[in-house]
Amino acid sequence: MINTLKKIFGIGPSADYKELVKNGAQIIDVRTKGEYASGHIKGSINIPLNELSSQAKKIKKDTVIITCCASGMRSASAKGIIKQMGHKEVHNGGGWSSLKNKI
Repeated sequence: MINTLKKIFGIGPSADYKELVKNGAQIIDVRTKGEYASGHIKGSINIPLNELSSQAKKIKKDTVIITCCASGMRSASAKGIIKQMGHKEVHNGGGWSSLKNKI
């Protein structure tokens, strides 16, 4: 019952990020190259938000995508852009450091 209420009201994590990554999800970090160089999730791909459209070929088709950035704002924008590119399952993982703790 509690989990159903959480889903209805959007409380708590919307996805099991650990499970998604275990099953092959691709993490796209949309921070700048400098931000990415100062720390990131191992195995993530750095595609700065402003380069997302031109770097679309780096995003695997038919793969679950998890976006992340510093706070969750740019990754929310990236989620929308990637969905517009035709990717079906895209999750906003929010800030990279908090996402790292969830996986």
